[in-house]
Amino acid sequence: MEYFCGLDVAVDETAVCVVDEHGEVHLTVKVETDPDALFVVLKPFVARLRRVGHKAGSLSPWLHPEL
Repeated sequence: MEYFCGLDVAVDETAVCVVDEHGEVHLTVKVETDPDALFVVLKPFVARLRRVGHKAGSLSPWLHPEL
């Protein structure tokens, strides 16, 4: 099974949503906007995570390379 993730990035918190190839939601959570915190919640999906999208904004240049 493949997973896809969307990140709604804000200064303090990031909303994370992970869905599978059929559109079934497997995770919805808010975490601190920090690469390490994001990795912790995404770790169970990493082996089969095919795409991660995040909104473009002022934090994008910092967050994208960190992930």
